[in-house]
Amino acid sequence: MIQHIDFTPKVTKKGGLFKSAQIESFAEIMKEMNEWINSSTNEIMNIETVVLPNIHDSDEEGSEDTMLGTGRESSSHWYQIIRVWYKA
Repeated sequence: MIQHIDFTPKVTKKGGLFKSAQIESFAEIMKEMNEWINSSTNEIMNIETVVLPNIHDSDEEGSEDTMLGTGRESSSHWYQIIRVWYKA
């Protein structure tokens, strides 16, 4: 069975009215992905980067949401994630 796991940057400091939230760096999610790969017995099929909007908004479901909104252009934030496809 083909499955995937997403490595998304976590919010390290919440934003405010005039400040964006602070998130983990891409290097930090790369480290998390490499640790998962090293401890996994699954066959890795593909690794990709994906850029998604607003995954940390309260009305979104993260990287698994099939419809992410960008209607609030002045407050949209785009996040680079890593997606690993594997056979389980």
